[in-house]
Amino acid sequence: MAINPKTTGLAHVALRTTDFARAKAFYHDLLGLPIALDTPEILGFLVGATFIGFKQAQPTHPGGGTFTPFNVGLDHLAIACTDEAELHRVADALQAAGVENTGVKQDTVGPMKYVAFKDPDRIAWEFYMIQG
Repeated sequence: MAINPKTTGLAHVALRTTDFARAKAFYHDLLGLPIALDTPEILGFLVGATFIGFKQAQPTHPGGGTFTPFNVGLDHLAIACTDEAELHRVADALQAAGVENTGVKQDTVGPMKYVAFKDPDRIAWEFYMIQG
């Protein structure tokens, strides 16, 4: 039997980073996301109305400090982009800033376009738009 919760969406997303200062430089200074919380324990940004919080990574095994989308768990996160012109503007800005990215691509699953990129910890992200 389905639980069927009454929800308005995600409350927050929690991620781990190896370096708060580097995460702040990437997400706030480069991407321009507003800082919602900046404490010694949590660094948080707003993506629209969603809180994205970072805690300090504490790898417990060799290689544990590098993100991979191939393990069980997170594959990637996608930020909605308003339109195709904005998607191209963001892709160009990522390229100009030296951020590894795919450029604008057509999704093979449906009528969507995206630009995939990685943060300094190699966490996979996309700016993503649904064509209407």
